Amino acid sequence: MSRLFAHLVLMRPANIVTAVADILLGFAASGSVLLLGDGPVTVAHPQLRVLAWLVVATVGLYGGGVVFNDVFDAELDRIERPERPIPSGAASRASASVLGTLLLLGGIGAAFQVSRTSGLIAAAIAVLALAYDAVGKHHAVLGPLNMGACRGGNLLLGLSAVPAAVSQLWYLALIPVVYIAAITAISRGEVHGGDKRILLGSVGLYGLVIGAILVLTRLPQVRLWPAVPFLALFSYLIFPPLLKAIGSLQPLHVRRAVKAGVMALILLDATVAAGFAGWAYGLGVLALFPLSRWLAGHFAVT
Repeated sequence: MSRLFAHLVLMRPANIVTAVADILLGFAASGSVLLLGDGPVTVAHPQLRVLAWLVVATVGLYGGGVVFNDVFDAELDRIERPERPIPSGAASRASASVLGTLLLLGGIGAAFQVSRTSGLIAAAIAVLALAYDAVGKHHAVLGPLNMGACRGGNLLLGLSAVPAAVSQLWYLALIPVVYIAAITAISRGEVHGGDKRILLGSVGLYGLVIGAILVLTRLPQVRLWPAVPFLALFSYLIFPPLLKAIGSLQPLHVRRAVKAGVMALILLDATVAAGFAGWAYGLGVLALFPLSRWLAGHFAVT
């Protein structure tokens, strides 16, 4: 493994694509799609520049967060995952720490190009990510909530395309908080096998997420029917692997359930985005899915 490729592996590119989908959802929910107007849109449009900065910000924040995950886990990975870049020697803890720091600072800096609100949200995400990497992951309850808060913050970052939307629609962030908490809880069985009670609890959390999306469609600015096909596909992707993991409790099946949950984040975002901005926009978000799947075939997701 070359040093460049090793550092790309640390960033988990397939997962970063799912973070971009969060931004696209927040952008739609903020009303920014309406601000683009009905006519031709050029790359010079102010709201597209805002979107570009937010995408750069989330790439830095997510990439930096997962790089530091491997930095903090280096000693444990020497035992459980010796093939990872740091324990294998393809990357050093020092070089990974530099990369992670540059990514986090770059992400915060990009967010401040949008607004003070965006910058502060980005800074909070960076703190939450480091807290999870260093401490949160070791707590059975706080860990999943900590990771969920990172993802919820990422959705708020997308909402901050229109700063006023953050205070109006902040509760949207609760959906990824619950969903990511479920995935994080499932992931605890990736190495030694799953716990049936935890896996069954995650089924309940997945159901709660679907229920919350249906409740959202009661808002005047959200439509149900554009979201339904996306919601059906989302459900199809997440439940079969999780049910198989519950039946076997084997690490391989647990890892597949985690991978499916992470990949389906794009479907989750596309579902809600379609409700806010229509099926065509939802398809635009969904277009990230094959890219994420392709990257997942070349880079580790978990």
